[in-house]
Amino acid sequence: MATHRRRTGLVVGFTLLVVVLIGLVVADVVAAERTRQTVSDAIVENVDDVVGTPVVDVGGFPFLPQLATGELDRLDATVDGATLGGIAMTDLAITARGISTSTPYRADEVVVHATIPTASLQEAVVERSSLELAVEVADDALRLSGQVLGLDLAGELTPRVEEGHLFVDVQSVSVGGVRVDVDALPGDAASRLQDLEVPIEDLPEGLVLTDAVVQSDGVRVTASGTDVPVPAATATP
Repeated sequence: MATHRRRTGLVVGFTLLVVVLIGLVVADVVAAERTRQTVSDAIVENVDDVVGTPVVDVGGFPFLPQLATGELDRLDATVDGATLGGIAMTDLAITARGISTSTPYRADEVVVHATIPTASLQEAVVERSSLELAVEVADDALRLSGQVLGLDLAGELTPRVEEGHLFVDVQSVSVGGVRVDVDALPGDAASRLQDLEVPIEDLPEGLVLTDAVVQSDGVRVTASGTDVPVPAATATP
């Protein structure tokens, strides 16, 4: 009889332990999901022209201990498209580390990668140069084409970031099929094709443009910052 009672007690104790563990797992999953939704809402409310629903990852299990410490170790989010700094961009990837879970919300470090498509680059180049030019990516390079004084112009652009500003420099150019120095272009075309800035203005507070590289669909830019304010959604759980 005593052995039976002991076994029964062990079974009951084990069952209670399982129930408690399941409850903790469920609570952890619920807390993580609510946080993901809150972050997604905050992105939609605070970033212009968001395309699609942001996908948010707040790290693996367990999640509740992070909330208990008042800081999330890492948060990752992706967005199909949005307007940053006045430029339409695609394929945004956001990584934040050391995010406080109470106001004022801040992150120790934030890195944002986004692609400026060739259409946005072309718009900026045409506006800055006042020339009818086309921009495309070919053979892993940013190509420029159009006409200057009735002559066919073709060139290659190289992106660079200087003091937080994005420029596309004309590295080589040919006019009428003849390679020439940019300074030798006719009329005022030379000055129009120098120091071409893609105006990325008013990035989120704390972020500064740091890098730009050519890829198949445009220019992939990186912006980063430390001790960055993190905007919240209007209604938070």
